[in-house]
Order: sequence, then C-alpha cells, then structure tokens
Amino acid sequence: MQAESVKHDFPGWYQERLPSGNVRNIVRKEGDKRKKTTIPVGPEHHNFLNHYWAARAGQKWAEEKSTGAEKSLGWLRHEYLAYLERLVAGGNASPLTLKQRRSLLTRLCRFSDADGDAYSDLHLDMPTDAFIRVRNAMAATPAEADNMMKAARSMYAFAIELGLLEANPLAGIAKIHRGKGGAKPWTADDLRKYRERHPPGTMAHLYLTLLMFTGTRIGDAIWLGRKHEVADAGQVWLEWQPGKKGSRKVSLPILPPLLRATRGMTVQGEAYILNERGRPFKNSETLRTRVRRWCDQAGLEERSSHGVRKAMATLLSEAGCSDKQVGAILSHSKAATTAIYTESAQRRILSADAMDALRGLEW
Repeated sequence: MQAESVKHDFPGWYQERLPSGNVRNIVRKEGDKRKKTTIPVGPEHHNFLNHYWAARAGQKWAEEKSTGAEKSLGWLRHEYLAYLERLVAGGNASPLTLKQRRSLLTRLCRFSDADGDAYSDLHLDMPTDAFIRVRNAMAATPAEADNMMKAARSMYAFAIELGLLEANPLAGIAKIHRGKGGAKPWTADDLRKYRERHPPGTMAHLYLTLLMFTGTRIGDAIWLGRKHEVADAGQVWLEWQPGKKGSRKVSLPILPPLLRATRGMTVQGEAYILNERGRPFKNSETLRTRVRRWCDQAGLEERSSHGVRKAMATLLSEAGCSDKQVGAILSHSKAATTAIYTESAQRRILSADAMDALRGLEW
C-alpha cells in the first residue's frame, strides 16, 4: 500500500499514512527539500512546534530534562531553558542564544560550593558572592565569565517574573573583561593584498565584495542571494531582514562592483556564497573558517569578517555620511551602536578641520 500524504498548514510539514495504518510526521528542512526529519508528534501535541522548528533548521529537538529538586538552581535552569525553547519555537528568540545559554548555565550548575555541594542542588535563592566566586574562578577567560554572569542574570530575571524572588543576586556583579577594540578594520592596503590573491571570478573575491558593498554580518552572508534582489526603476536593490535580534531591515542598491561579482561566478546557487560543492554554507562558523583560510592565503593573519564591516563604516564616515546613513546600511537600531564604528573617523575629520586654523600661523 502506497503512503498517503495528508494536507497541512505548516510549510515543509506533511503526514504519511503507512500500510500499517500508523501516521508518520515528516518535516522538510527550510531551503533544502531533500533533508527530511521524522518527528514523533503531530500538531495536536504541545511539543509539536518545538519539534517542527528544530526540523525546519535541520535538527532534532530533545526536551530538556530537569535536574535537582523543585526551586533548586538546577530546577530553575530547566524551567528557564524550557521557556527559551518556546520563545525560539515562536520565532521570538535566537537558537544561537538558546545554545549558548544552555552551555553556560549547565557549566554554572556544575560548580561546587565550599562544602563540595553542586550548585545545581542548592536552593535558587543564592547570595551574590556565590556567583562572584564563579566569575573569579573563570578570570582567565574574562569574556566567557561575563557571558556566564549575563546568562545567569537573565535566568534570575525570569525567576523574579515568576515571583520566586524579589531581587536579582547578579544585578550588581561587574564585568571583568576589558575589550581591546574588537576586530581590526581592514585598511586600503589589506583590501589590495586580498584582491591580488583572490581575483574576480573566485568565491573569495565575491565574499569580500559582498561584505564591502553591503556591510552585512557573516551570519547573514551565508544565505543572502538572488531571491533577495528587487528591481525598481532600473536599479537592482538588495533587501533583507538581518538575523541579529533588534536589527532593522536593510535595503541597498546593488552597485556595479557587486553586480559584476555576483554575475561573474560560474556556479550560481541559492545563496551568493557557496562551498566547493555549490551549496550554501551550513552555518556562519563554517564560512568563518573558510574566510580565515582566504585571509591567511593573502597574508592577512589578523583580519576578520567583522573588520570588513568596520572598514566600510569608516570609509562611509570619512566620506561625510551621517551616523543615520551609516546605521541604515549596517542595520543598527540605535545611534549609540553606529557611533562605536564612526567615532574615530569623525574625530579625524574634526581634528583636520580644526588644524586648518593653524595653517596661517607665523612660526
């Protein structure tokens, strides 16, 4: 007996009725119809959306198991992560945020107090110094320590909303990581060296051109493609909603260098940037590893994708673009975020203008 397909209301999901009479729920991965995942429940089940959205991302969802007695730290971790999973299922939180916080909070629960008891077994009403102790133990990796405190702070904000506590014990814990300016902006010489090593027609060249003429983050570069192009009054535009939470929609004209680079590739696919098999990169980390190789080949060991984004912001600012204009390109929703990118360039322009006052000084 041939399987019978049942109509559905969820894109990519369908049911097959097997010869035995049982029903199988199947979900196609978004963007890759060949990738199919069988999920154990149908739309009537309270966990259907969790399974559905995980399968649409090409993954399988497993319900978080509770650890620890009720109102212990381990129990709170379970409740909070289950809440985050529901947010992700509804499209209101990032799967990457869930993944990071699950890892950090699991490690937090594995810490032990002075008596050797695991944090997961302790009552959630823990004093501030218990978390400071964890932060200080991770001082060798300060950025990671701060991220753990941030994740725990969010978890305790969730606990306060539930009425389990009145005050957040992590509210006053200071950060210990001191940034070093982040990624280094690419210079004109860096761009020249890269282009000499990776000429037009190569995927490496298309990658740099895409970033320089859109300012997109690497997390969006893996899926941007022809489907995001819009023609208007003879001009081709690129329009997309960045994946980072809080980002504004971007709409940019595709300038000739980028148009030539996208049309000059022998292999065309669903996305502009493709791997050796002609398929989009699975995730940003895979592309980041490839970019690292391309940069190393050009002798640019200390350059990164985010540095290209910074370089673009600097060039725009030095050309006289306002923070609002730069922010519109970089999808910023706050002026303060754009200022981080443009302040140095604007200070150079202001200092140059001010020094002109001294040109006529007799000395």
